[in-house]
Amino acid sequence: MFSKIKEFLREIVVTIGPIIFIVTILQFTLVKMPWTMYLRFLLGALMLILGLTLLLRGLKIGLIPVGEMIGSAITLKGSVTLILFLGFLIGFAITIAEPNIIVLSNHVNTVSSGQIDKLLLVSFIGIGVGLFILISFLRVLLKIPIIYILLASYLVILVLSFFTSKNYLPIGFDAGGVVTGPLTVPFVMALGMGFVSSLGGRSKTSEGFGYIGLAAVGPIISVMILGVIYR
Repeated sequence: MFSKIKEFLREIVVTIGPIIFIVTILQFTLVKMPWTMYLRFLLGALMLILGLTLLLRGLKIGLIPVGEMIGSAITLKGSVTLILFLGFLIGFAITIAEPNIIVLSNHVNTVSSGQIDKLLLVSFIGIGVGLFILISFLRVLLKIPIIYILLASYLVILVLSFFTSKNYLPIGFDAGGVVTGPLTVPFVMALGMGFVSSLGGRSKTSEGFGYIGLAAVGPIISVMILGVIYR
């Protein structure tokens, strides 16, 4: 177990290390922030490295296997309605727990001086992801090419962009980006793989992937709809 943790720790250090290096160079050249702030940055970076290491290990031993099992189990029930409902519910639940979404909602709430409620924003993002996980399952069941869903989705985004509030438009696209975070991505991928594997006779390449790409579209549309409501 500890060897695996060391492996994850090494990967995270390699990933975060360049950021620490660049900030340190800037500290001694251009930025020259107060030393207390720089020390807080180093402490925060250390906590981030340790936290991500434990997160990745937890995903590996817990959430990813569970995601695959859930994906396989829900198809055995045979009820399309149940499959789609559980797909939506799981997509919503995993999204509102995503750290990136929490960071985004807090930042938006602060910058907007509380005008954009963070709970409402997180809820709409979760609904968007849940809806598109549902659509992803439906795509596999009905054997719909992913390109058709993507074209239709971005057409909806294009139309909504003319009606949504200018404040919500960029937030929607940011939400679509940050939703593909360290918690959502591995769980949704495992869920999709388990779902396709249990169907039989399906391609794990063409039908086992694409869930993340579609899930990232959901928050863009849902946040833009929120912008239309509050325009």
